[in-house]
Amino acid sequence: MKMVTGNREKILSLASTVSPDHLVCLGTCLGKFTKSGKFKLHITALHYLAPYAQHKLWVKPSAEQQFLYGHHVLKSGLGRITENTGQYQGVVVFSMNDLPLGFGVMAKGTLDCKNADPMTTICFHQADIGEYIRSEDTLI
Repeated sequence: MKMVTGNREKILSLASTVSPDHLVCLGTCLGKFTKSGKFKLHITALHYLAPYAQHKLWVKPSAEQQFLYGHHVLKSGLGRITENTGQYQGVVVFSMNDLPLGFGVMAKGTLDCKNADPMTTICFHQADIGEYIRSEDTLI
Protein backbone atom coordinates (compact mmCIF):
# COMPACT_ATOMS: atom_id res chain seq x y z
CA MET A 1 0.00 0.00 0.00
CA LYS A 2 1.41 3.37 -0.94
CA MET A 3 0.56 6.57 0.91
CA VAL A 4 -0.25 9.52 -1.34
CA THR A 5 0.02 13.04 0.03
CA GLY A 6 -0.80 16.25 -1.74
CA ASN A 7 -3.70 18.30 -2.92
CA ARG A 8 -7.12 16.97 -3.88
CA GLU A 9 -6.60 17.24 -7.63
CA LYS A 10 -3.40 15.21 -7.48
CA ILE A 11 -5.06 12.51 -5.37
CA LEU A 12 -8.05 12.40 -7.69
CA SER A 13 -5.89 12.10 -10.82
CA LEU A 14 -3.88 9.26 -9.26
CA ALA A 15 -7.07 7.46 -8.22
CA SER A 16 -8.47 7.59 -11.75
CA THR A 17 -5.69 5.22 -12.87
CA VAL A 18 -6.94 2.49 -10.50
CA SER A 19 -10.02 0.44 -11.32
CA PRO A 20 -12.92 0.97 -8.88
CA ASP A 21 -12.90 -2.75 -8.03
CA HIS A 22 -9.35 -2.48 -6.67
CA LEU A 23 -9.67 0.89 -4.89
CA VAL A 24 -10.07 0.47 -1.12
CA CYS A 25 -9.87 4.06 0.10
CA LEU A 26 -8.91 7.50 -1.13
CA GLY A 27 -7.97 10.70 0.65
CA THR A 28 -5.80 12.05 3.42
CA CYS A 29 -5.70 10.44 6.86
CA LEU A 30 -6.37 13.13 9.47
CA GLY A 31 -6.08 10.84 12.48
CA LYS A 32 -7.28 7.72 14.24
CA PHE A 33 -9.62 6.86 17.07
CA THR A 34 -7.93 5.16 20.00
CA LYS A 35 -9.39 2.14 21.80
CA SER A 36 -10.67 4.48 24.51
CA GLY A 37 -12.60 6.51 21.92
CA LYS A 38 -10.30 9.55 21.78
CA PHE A 39 -9.25 11.01 18.44
CA LYS A 40 -5.49 11.37 17.88
CA LEU A 41 -4.35 13.66 15.09
CA HIS A 42 -1.81 12.32 12.64
CA ILE A 43 0.96 14.44 11.22
CA THR A 44 -0.68 14.01 7.80
CA ALA A 45 -3.34 16.52 8.94
CA LEU A 46 -0.78 19.26 9.61
CA HIS A 47 -0.85 21.05 6.26
CA TYR A 48 -4.66 21.06 6.26
CA LEU A 49 -5.03 22.39 9.83
CA ALA A 50 -2.05 24.77 10.14
CA PRO A 51 -3.57 27.70 8.18
CA TYR A 52 -6.65 27.64 10.44
CA ALA A 53 -4.92 27.24 13.80
CA GLN A 54 -6.03 29.72 16.45
CA HIS A 55 -3.09 29.02 18.75
CA LYS A 56 0.41 28.96 17.29
CA LEU A 57 3.91 28.64 18.66
CA TRP A 58 7.09 29.53 16.77
CA VAL A 59 10.38 27.89 17.75
CA LYS A 60 13.85 29.33 17.30
CA PRO A 61 16.12 27.73 14.68
CA SER A 62 18.25 26.24 17.47
CA ALA A 63 15.20 24.34 18.83
CA GLU A 64 13.74 23.15 15.51
CA GLN A 65 15.90 20.04 15.25
CA GLN A 66 15.18 19.01 18.84
CA PHE A 67 11.42 19.30 18.21
CA LEU A 68 11.73 17.30 14.99
CA TYR A 69 13.49 14.54 16.95
CA GLY A 70 10.47 14.27 19.26
CA HIS A 71 11.55 16.43 22.20
CA HIS A 72 9.42 18.99 24.03
CA VAL A 73 9.89 22.75 23.49
CA LEU A 74 11.78 24.55 26.25
CA LYS A 75 11.43 28.25 27.10
CA SER A 76 14.91 28.83 25.64
CA GLY A 77 13.65 27.56 22.26
CA LEU A 78 10.51 29.69 22.19
CA GLY A 79 10.51 32.29 19.42
CA ARG A 80 7.02 33.71 19.87
CA ILE A 81 3.53 32.56 20.76
CA THR A 82 -0.03 33.70 20.11
CA GLU A 83 -1.52 35.79 22.89
CA ASN A 84 -4.01 34.27 25.33
CA THR A 85 -2.94 30.67 24.76
CA GLY A 86 -4.00 28.71 27.81
CA GLN A 87 -2.34 25.85 29.63
CA TYR A 88 -3.02 22.42 28.04
CA GLN A 89 -4.22 24.15 24.86
CA GLY A 90 -3.39 22.43 21.58
CA VAL A 91 -1.05 24.43 19.33
CA VAL A 92 0.52 24.15 15.90
CA VAL A 93 4.29 24.51 16.11
CA PHE A 94 5.97 26.58 13.38
CA SER A 95 9.55 27.45 12.49
CA MET A 96 10.45 31.14 12.48
CA ASN A 97 10.01 30.99 8.68
CA ASP A 98 6.31 30.01 9.17
CA LEU A 99 6.88 26.40 8.11
CA PRO A 100 4.52 24.12 10.08
CA LEU A 101 6.59 21.58 12.03
CA GLY A 102 4.02 19.74 14.10
CA PHE A 103 1.50 19.69 16.93
CA GLY A 104 1.95 20.28 20.62
CA VAL A 105 0.10 20.88 23.88
CA MET A 106 1.03 23.88 26.01
CA ALA A 107 2.52 22.99 29.39
CA LYS A 108 2.17 26.61 30.49
CA GLY A 109 -0.05 29.47 29.41
CA THR A 110 1.21 32.58 27.61
CA LEU A 111 1.50 34.62 30.82
CA ASP A 112 3.37 31.83 32.63
CA CYS A 113 5.83 31.50 29.73
CA LYS A 114 7.00 35.10 30.08
CA ASN A 115 8.24 34.53 33.63
CA ALA A 116 9.46 30.94 33.23
CA ASP A 117 13.02 29.68 33.65
CA PRO A 118 14.85 29.07 30.30
CA MET A 119 15.02 25.30 30.94
CA THR A 120 11.29 24.95 31.68
CA THR A 121 9.20 22.85 29.31
CA ILE A 122 6.51 25.08 27.82
CA CYS A 123 5.10 22.82 25.09
CA PHE A 124 4.66 19.05 25.11
CA HIS A 125 5.50 17.35 21.82
CA GLN A 126 2.58 15.51 20.17
CA ALA A 127 3.57 15.01 16.51
CA ASP A 128 6.10 16.42 14.04
CA ILE A 129 7.02 16.15 10.37
CA GLY A 130 9.96 13.94 11.30
CA GLU A 131 7.40 11.16 11.81
CA TYR A 132 7.19 10.78 8.04
CA ILE A 133 10.64 9.18 8.31
CA ARG A 134 10.49 7.63 11.82
CA SER A 135 7.05 6.01 11.42
CA GLU A 136 6.92 5.49 7.67
CA ASP A 137 5.43 1.98 7.88
CA THR A 138 2.81 2.66 10.55
CA LEU A 139 1.65 6.15 9.53
CA ILE A 140 -1.48 5.03 7.72
